[in-house]
Amino acid sequence: MAGHSKWKNIQKRKNAQDAKKGKIFMRHAKDIYLAAKSGGGDMDTNAALRTAVDKAKADNMPNDNIERNIKKATGTLDGATYEEITYEGYGPGGVAVIVNVLTDNKNRTAAEIRHAFKKNGGNLGENGSVSFMFDRKGYIVVENEDDTIDEDTMTLDALEAGAEDVSIEDGAYEIYTSPEDYQDVVSYLEEQSYKLADAEVTFIPQNYNSLSPEDEEKMMKLVDALEESEDVQDVHHNLESNE
Repeated sequence: MAGHSKWKNIQKRKNAQDAKKGKIFMRHAKDIYLAAKSGGGDMDTNAALRTAVDKAKADNMPNDNIERNIKKATGTLDGATYEEITYEGYGPGGVAVIVNVLTDNKNRTAAEIRHAFKKNGGNLGENGSVSFMFDRKGYIVVENEDDTIDEDTMTLDALEAGAEDVSIEDGAYEIYTSPEDYQDVVSYLEEQSYKLADAEVTFIPQNYNSLSPEDEEKMMKLVDALEESEDVQDVHHNLESNE
């Protein structure tokens, strides 16, 4: 996994999203939902949820929005029944794409996802058509832009906590875990006073696909179109950014 910086791609996407009105709250909502869904709605026992909520509050996300997304993830939101659905397909240049959605109207959502793929040069596939190209992993980022975190100490702490791999890319430590060990690793690193820049259970590409600048632009338009749907929780792909 070393040599391919997922964090670089995440930063690029977040910077683009945050430049759009309301996108920053949408990103926090997704992070809160995913953390609560995987580890429960109690911040005292779910370190990933606590991290996500702290980030959201730092950006002045209203408490009502935070609570609503926790309740949505834990199935306690009154008046609505939500269903998780995963869509798979290919973007421009053969980039593999996985789209996770949370919806109370799967017919509406399916139409939106299908339209986004078709309009932006992609093809929506069957379940399993691209997921075999990804590994489901816990993914944690500890930024080290000021170079104050010792590499050996960081690596030993992460491995002692149960991590599978640690790589250093773009001024950050990228830590990979099994989904089962993810929560324990997050909790241990926080106990050691590491500040987590990102933490989630996600899909990591086994291989990355590089495109021409023109095709990469088309691919990012597809991602933007998918993320315009309020039902979309996350978009995973194996594009290796040229930037």
